Amino acid sequence: MRLKDKVAIITGAAKGIGFATAKRFAQEGAKVMIADVNLEAVKAAADLISGSEAYVMNVTERASVEAAVDQIIQRHGRIDILINNAGITQDARLVKMTEAQFDTVIDVNLKGVFNCTQLVVPHMLEAGKGAVVNASSVVGIYGNFGQTNYSATKFGVIGFTKTWARELGPKGIRVNAVCPGFIATEMVKAMPENILKDIERRSWLGRLGTPEEMANVYLFLASDEASYVNGVALEASGGISL
Repeated sequence: MRLKDKVAIITGAAKGIGFATAKRFAQEGAKVMIADVNLEAVKAAADLISGSEAYVMNVTERASVEAAVDQIIQRHGRIDILINNAGITQDARLVKMTEAQFDTVIDVNLKGVFNCTQLVVPHMLEAGKGAVVNASSVVGIYGNFGQTNYSATKFGVIGFTKTWARELGPKGIRVNAVCPGFIATEMVKAMPENILKDIERRSWLGRLGTPEEMANVYLFLASDEASYVNGVALEASGGISL
């Protein structure tokens, strides 16, 4: 088991890539802390994953994050892995995007990552080890039509990753990012059919990715198999950028 007895927090874990990652980590022996903003959803997810624990966490509210982190430390004494997976989209072209749309996405996707990492890392520093994996996107490398806010956050997450890898690597804490392509989650499936077909045509594998495939990428970066991997933004997109 690659994560035997590791304590892992996964944000946005009630569904999609986060849920698939929580399930995969549990299979590899981790003690999985499922964190999400909706009480019913997070409890339902935890019920489906043996040995996992449910924590209501709003990543935009420091008090909410701090309360969950404190509970986990009191219960387990440490946090070995942080997966900053929580994220949202509110798409619109630049000329039509509202300030509220911009601010909301920045708050969740960028400030939320900052909040969680800043509150978890002191416990990793005390232990002298840890792994942080941030969810970026291919959109955070190449941009995307209609996603000014989302692209900005995912570019920013890569900036976080590169900076923290420099700051925390010497302390025994690895920080990496995953840049998924278009994955068959509820969020992506809600896109118009013609756009989904176009995405499939642009992928050299001819299809969307699956949450389970992304969970395997998270698993690698969080595990000791990636012990010399630090500061990487790993694209997992089926080659859509080629």
